Amino acid sequence: MGYHRAGFEVVGVDHKPQPRYPFEFIQADALEVLNNWGDTIPASEGFDAIHASPPCQAWTAYRRTGRTNWYPDYIAETRERLDKTGLPYVIENVVGAPLIDPVLICGTMFDPPMEIQRHRLFEVNWPLRQTVWPCRHKLNGADRYPGGRSKQRTGTSRGLVRATVEVGSWDIPLAVQQEAMSIDWTTLEELSEAIPPAYTEFIGTQLMAYLKQTVAAVRQVG
Repeated sequence: MGYHRAGFEVVGVDHKPQPRYPFEFIQADALEVLNNWGDTIPASEGFDAIHASPPCQAWTAYRRTGRTNWYPDYIAETRERLDKTGLPYVIENVVGAPLIDPVLICGTMFDPPMEIQRHRLFEVNWPLRQTVWPCRHKLNGADRYPGGRSKQRTGTSRGLVRATVEVGSWDIPLAVQQEAMSIDWTTLEELSEAIPPAYTEFIGTQLMAYLKQTVAAVRQVG
């Protein structure tokens, strides 16, 4: 959605059905699509850039504590196949993933700060600038609804208290989480794996400007 807001026509690829995906969708293995780019997605289709989100379970906090099953790491393979397309790309993953010189984005880096922290890393092969603001978690008050065991919800602030909405929690109404993420078309499970459109709109706006500058430079040379 963020790339759409930045002016892109978006096509999604996933090996599982995505009935609530709001744009054109291709059900296929993303790595196979990249591996056969010239045949599966002909150059005539006119794609200008690619955003890839390899599975992140291998790098989550739960994985590091040993409380999840083994998960494969597709980041290096994804990067290799993206390089072969020759297109500008973005690789998104969680903190701890082996991305190269990534840019960190957090919900509290925006104005006004979002109701979520949700740190995500973005690796690119084109010049992406960081947000103006760093993480500003303390701007969100520590004892408020929604979030954790707040005084408004339980009458006491003892124990777990959150300053922002925890996405993917069964303890917080789905509508509250959707509002915090600015996503209203997903289930709770889908939402827990999503990133806010504000993140990709921030990236997409810069990517669109980069593509236009590249085209203008080529025309001048030509």
